[in-house]
Amino acid sequence: MRSIRTRFRAYHLGSAGSSFSYFADGHFTMIEARLTEESRAQVEHEMTVRCGVDHADVLHITSWDADHCNKHELPDLLNLIRPMKIECPGYDPYKDSGHGEECLEMIAEYRSRRRNTGTTPIIRHITPQYIQGLEPASAKAFRDTLYNPVQIFENANDNSTVKLFRKGSFNVLSLGDVMSPIIGARLRRQRVLRSEVDVMILAHHGADNGFTTKKFLNHIEPDVAICSSDYDNMYDHPRQEIRDLLHEQGIHLKTTKTGDVIVRSTGDHTGGYEVINLIGRSTKESSRVEGLFSKKSGILDANDDTLRQRYAAKRTWPR
Repeated sequence: MRSIRTRFRAYHLGSAGSSFSYFADGHFTMIEARLTEESRAQVEHEMTVRCGVDHADVLHITSWDADHCNKHELPDLLNLIRPMKIECPGYDPYKDSGHGEECLEMIAEYRSRRRNTGTTPIIRHITPQYIQGLEPASAKAFRDTLYNPVQIFENANDNSTVKLFRKGSFNVLSLGDVMSPIIGARLRRQRVLRSEVDVMILAHHGADNGFTTKKFLNHIEPDVAICSSDYDNMYDHPRQEIRDLLHEQGIHLKTTKTGDVIVRSTGDHTGGYEVINLIGRSTKESSRVEGLFSKKSGILDANDDTLRQRYAAKRTWPR
């Protein structure tokens, strides 16, 4: 397994919503289009100081809901991180009271403005057709993998983009706001997910809506679950039922209720990692989990015959 310095950060926003970043192999990805007074300094510090980059390779947005992509914050975020690629939700934004429509216009304006400087960002709409056009995921590759949407649901939450970030020494599963048990059943059948998820961002902020079940957790088996929740936690995220499930499964739960959560590779950056929960906008820690090791490191140590047996079943998904 290659040595890849890897960092994941969940940002405390001071309000309801989600904001994360994933850095691996020199590439910085911002997950969700949120930027508040509470998070701005941390995002800038994470990029420039901790990761040593001056722009984001990708801005990945899972949902047009305002707690994932806020039209009042999007222009400032784009100017700060200057993404070279933007992955947009593939469902119709016109159905969410115009909020997503305005965000799309802002993204188009950003692309036009950047094109005038000689650099044209790539805009990708993650639709079922886009996912179907991708090559099947390689069992050995350090390639990010998309899983949803494979169809458009009436409930916009279930059209959230689901993606496994797997370029680093540990992997992160982003689930957006998906709610449907049907999606959960499909995801838990995916061999790469079952074999490689280390850190899981709880679906729909840890709501108890039928998606996050004991059966789902038994199949995916993450070491760490991350919940994005505001300071006052007005929506009670994650729900007590979800907390109990995670505890029963021995999964470490970390939230952004009072501060950022940092997951970082350790040692020679070939699989070892630790999780730190910070207090507010400081470097003080409220908790730390050490000595974790990614699933991928064990898989990539296997020989080719073992890998062929492991992934021999016919795969329609993931892609």
